[in-house]
Amino acid sequence: GKGKVVPTLSDESNYGESSSKHEWESEEGESVAQHFQRMQYNKRLAAKKVNKAKAEAALQHRAINDFSGRIPDGLGVKVWGLLDVERLNSCFTGALSDCVYYSVHNNTIFVGANANWAAAFEYSSWQQAKMPASVVYKFAPHSFLRTPYELEWLYKHYANKHAPHCDQVVVYLLINKLLLVAQKLNESLLNKTMQALLHNPMYRDLQSPIWGDEDKDFVIP
Repeated sequence: GKGKVVPTLSDESNYGESSSKHEWESEEGESVAQHFQRMQYNKRLAAKKVNKAKAEAALQHRAINDFSGRIPDGLGVKVWGLLDVERLNSCFTGALSDCVYYSVHNNTIFVGANANWAAAFEYSSWQQAKMPASVVYKFAPHSFLRTPYELEWLYKHYANKHAPHCDQVVVYLLINKLLLVAQKLNESLLNKTMQALLHNPMYRDLQSPIWGDEDKDFVIP
């Protein structure tokens, strides 16, 4: 007679959203081979459903945390580009501390030795300094963190034991300087990123990776 049609996962291209998304239920008289095949099918289907749930949760997390909310007027706002997109004015109305250089050309912060280099270049040429070739500035294109999502990814890079030590120093300086700014500002001026810095001990109590003389090239402007 005809063999029983066995469901496969070949139709499950959208995490199980096809007509074969249901589990393969047991049937009376199934053989040992059919039982094994059914169990493997259901296991793979369950894994796909878990992956779908994780992907949806990750998208939702980014949607919530990759937006800093309206930029408070007290921080100052610069309008950029043809779309008139508001961006946080990284000058922070004079709240920046030492070891920091603010570029008026692209509204970007440089810290440590990068601050010394960028300041010297821009003052001598009156041209925009290029961003350092580091993955740090891919996570935070304007250095000072604009969204909790940027803060989260920068912290992950800091905590990665395989990350270059110079990157860890720069990340520490960026987070620490923004924390100092947040501590100086009125609560009404704090955006979501600053609130996360002040209230989350993981960021607030960040351990310094600056160990000794070998780190001076990264830190001293």
